[in-house]
Amino acid sequence: MLIETPKTQVSKSTEDTFNFLNDLPNFRQLMPENIDKFEVLNENRFLFALKGMPEIVLEKKEQTPFSQIVLGAASEKLPFTLTADIIEIESGKSEVVLSFKGEFNAMMAMMIKKPITNFINTLSTNLGAV
Repeated sequence: MLIETPKTQVSKSTEDTFNFLNDLPNFRQLMPENIDKFEVLNENRFLFALKGMPEIVLEKKEQTPFSQIVLGAASEKLPFTLTADIIEIESGKSEVVLSFKGEFNAMMAMMIKKPITNFINTLSTNLGAV
């Protein structure tokens, strides 16, 4: 399953956008209003839960300075990644595309597609506002 957000314009350079996303406590600002729990576990991991959903631990998997950050599920039960691709559009402005990629059976994919799409769209929209 692959879900991508539309490009979001950010009023920050690619370096500033990358540094913002690389500092995990900043994800608190991007979370939806229905966030139930948010906790930074260490410099590479954070935990969050939305109301009515199980807790999810995300950890940094890969990064390419100033152009990409890949977060992934810390648990093998739900294998997925959340990737932020950062593109420079001009000095002091960048665009970000968030993509969610996961391996799920058809039933699970059907159940989570809409909530995941809404979730990453909210992250993307909130990123454009920081």
